[in-house]
Amino acid sequence: MSISSTNEPPLTARVRRLASVLLLGMGLSAGTAQAQQETVEWVTLGGDFAHTRYTPSEQINADNFEELEVAWVWDGASFKASSGRSTPSYVDGKLFTVAGDRRHVVAIDPETGETLWSYREPHTFRYEYSMRKDYGKGVAYGEVDGKGVIYIISPAFFLTALDAETGAPLEGFGHPIGVEGFPETGVVDLQRVLAEANGYDFDPYYGIPIEEGYITASSPPIVVNDTVVVGNSAEQGYNQTRIENIPGDILAFDTKTGDFKWKFNVIPEAGAFGSDTWEGVENPRDLTGEVSPWAPLSADVEAGIVYAVTNPPTIDYYGGHAPGDNLFGTSIIAMDADTGERVWHFQFVHHDVWNYDTPTAPVLLDVEIDGQTIPAVAQATKQAFVYAFNRLTGEPLWPIEERPVPQSLIPGEQMPPTQPFPTKPAAFDMQGLTHDDLIDFTPELRQQAIDAIADYQIGPLFLPPLHSNNDIGKRAALWCPGDGGGANIPGPAVADPTTGVLYVTSRSACSSRLVTDAAERDAMIEMPTGTTFSRYAALRSMPVRGPGGLPLFKPPYSRITAIDMNTGEHLWMIPVGDTPDRIRNHPALEGVDIGDTGNGALAPMTVTPNMLLYAGTGSDETPYLFAIDKMTGEEIGRVEVPENSRYGMSSFTHKGRQYVMLQTGSTLTAVAIPDPNASSMSSGGH
Repeated sequence: MSISSTNEPPLTARVRRLASVLLLGMGLSAGTAQAQQETVEWVTLGGDFAHTRYTPSEQINADNFEELEVAWVWDGASFKASSGRSTPSYVDGKLFTVAGDRRHVVAIDPETGETLWSYREPHTFRYEYSMRKDYGKGVAYGEVDGKGVIYIISPAFFLTALDAETGAPLEGFGHPIGVEGFPETGVVDLQRVLAEANGYDFDPYYGIPIEEGYITASSPPIVVNDTVVVGNSAEQGYNQTRIENIPGDILAFDTKTGDFKWKFNVIPEAGAFGSDTWEGVENPRDLTGEVSPWAPLSADVEAGIVYAVTNPPTIDYYGGHAPGDNLFGTSIIAMDADTGERVWHFQFVHHDVWNYDTPTAPVLLDVEIDGQTIPAVAQATKQAFVYAFNRLTGEPLWPIEERPVPQSLIPGEQMPPTQPFPTKPAAFDMQGLTHDDLIDFTPELRQQAIDAIADYQIGPLFLPPLHSNNDIGKRAALWCPGDGGGANIPGPAVADPTTGVLYVTSRSACSSRLVTDAAERDAMIEMPTGTTFSRYAALRSMPVRGPGGLPLFKPPYSRITAIDMNTGEHLWMIPVGDTPDRIRNHPALEGVDIGDTGNGALAPMTVTPNMLLYAGTGSDETPYLFAIDKMTGEEIGRVEVPENSRYGMSSFTHKGRQYVMLQTGSTLTAVAIPDPNASSMSSGGH
């Protein structure tokens, strides 16, 4: 059904307009650029549908960067905002975001920070139970009959469409919900759609019974022409003790009516493509659940393809009940946005027992390889690899090799003999652990670190977890990177589409979760999902302390790596922020030149035609906005800001003034070069 009076879908037209603006980064004169940069939008949480987090705005440059000042601060305290894990979209002269546990939808004046309107979903048990409340990450924007529409997914798993101008629920969209307080229009009950498709019992207030599992969302949908595509997430893997869970099937709806269009089964039905990767079972969907596409989605709007990345099936750290590679767990899936048909896929981890879920959106960019322009998609992962493909065909840009990996010692676990290793680009952070990776500022510290890990099993990448009472007498396995290492949620990778360079922030961290009898762990959970106990479940993490409170590993503790995706080669690597005073001034390091270690945190980033911007801290934990030369990694300058950023950064131009948006916990902080027409800083809120 057409949603526009023109022949071209409205979002395709918007993408074309944005593409024309990108030419500003390719050599237009300053006068032309200034004339065309009255407005530069930031349409998705990733800036564009490719999730590059690139802006062609170039008002802020190396000459004036250190003049930046706070333009306004939006305070989300009344919405009980806390995590700061939501990047506002700037479209049609307004900012749109979500805030707080109730995931209020908020429209903000981009010039003053004033709240223009807000929307809150009525209360349900489904909302109350959700473990992803304050992690909405952003909104989706579309156009219906020439009018802007904001789409969000709530913690209770409702899809809501709101008039972008007024915040009113979209007329003619969705269906009655059957819960007091919900509007008669503007909402689709996503749990109801799944229940009807999969044969679950269902109650509109309580949702699908938790004996079947639980489903929620921690990212917005994405609009591709006249289709809104919906991902989802499940409970944390360390709270899973029973094998059943709701499969995290990807759903799609008509942008105008909310009519259900298609469903992609992330766990195959019996006999469907991929079902043979679930060994010893006729229907994999009877055996387990989850495989949630919880990270943000990306799209090639002109090709009509949407890209989703997934996590492993239940249970994150043990899969003995589900032998085989387990498609489509821990994979990238390219789907036709209009039909839901699989275009191609690639599995990053076979039979994932490391919680190597893919935490950030795929990044789309065009690259030049051997004289050919290739439409590419790149995915940075927790295991410190970038996997890169032709985004239309799924063909790897460089060979990906299946290499032997360690086998599990847990009874009943059946591990694949190999895992996929990209030959290019090289790993961007630590992989595996040996004594050579440990702190070595002094011989004494090195020995203390060796002693600290003596009771742990160490080894190469893909070292499996251990169980309690294991036969080798170790406290736990120390696998590196861990599920908190490598590329991760707070610092999405960014890209410069004018050069083909990808910037990845990562941190060095290992995991040491011990698995134990599932019934023992189950007794510690107030309201577990599922019915059938797994043999094993994650009991707790077994942390390893570095010597004297120092980090266990060699620095840098966190970094930014620039990768030329035209060649697959690393251009440079820098630590994030400065060496913390607590490390530099440590008594054991007196007289030792330790260099710049980085602060150990991931860096929210964005790219402009002039530089790479990132948020980090100085040695005394003062928060700064840093400007970096994109091609060399050299620091151009830094500006002190009020608070540290928690998630991805953004930038937009409104009425000729470029702003950089920092997500500072319960607040949003907008910085810009001084406005000669402003008498004082504005402070917004609600």
